Amino acid sequence: MSDALAHVHVVCAEPSIANHFLAELRDKEVQKDSLRFRRNLQRLGEIIAYRISSHLSYTDKVIHTPLAETTGKLLHDFPILATVLRAGLPFHQGFLNYFDQSPSAFVAAYRIEGTAQVQVQVDYLSAPSLDERVLILVDPMLASGKSLVQTYRAMLRFGTPRQVHIAAVIASPEGLAYVAREIPEANLWVAAIDEKLNEHAYIVPGLGDAGDLSYGSKL
Repeated sequence: MSDALAHVHVVCAEPSIANHFLAELRDKEVQKDSLRFRRNLQRLGEIIAYRISSHLSYTDKVIHTPLAETTGKLLHDFPILATVLRAGLPFHQGFLNYFDQSPSAFVAAYRIEGTAQVQVQVDYLSAPSLDERVLILVDPMLASGKSLVQTYRAMLRFGTPRQVHIAAVIASPEGLAYVAREIPEANLWVAAIDEKLNEHAYIVPGLGDAGDLSYGSKL
């Protein structure tokens, strides 16, 4: 692994229930059930959230049970969860299920189709202060990586986080390398790294359009 990819964590590299959820996400027959598709994105969000949680800071606190006094570890502060609309919403919910006191940030970004190079337009951005906070930016599909990089740079107007995690379900090798190079301070978390991008900058084998599969096709 190159130095640029030293902070990449691949959740499905070893057998676990995450592989089952990922296989169902890819299966075009299972994809006919949009509720199940959204739930599997949510489940993978929960699994990756748990993995990221071991890289966060904790403080000791005295806890009084009904029987005795003991010590527990509590998150120092809950991370800010940011997602790209609309495909990221079920994945984001999985993170929010675990980091249930986290504030959220939302970005509307889309690819401009029909151009020789992938171009991304950011239309809407809402976030709390990021200064000295942990930021987790989630998007189910990391294709070219351009939208994630542009989204992250746009978010920096709200402050500079002290720790950055970027999470995706499926990434292309090209997109992963691009994000690792452009945002070297980030830890990257993916369920799987696929074979390649095709000539239209879609991940192969991928799973299709996560937004359409979650919420229906758009004009």
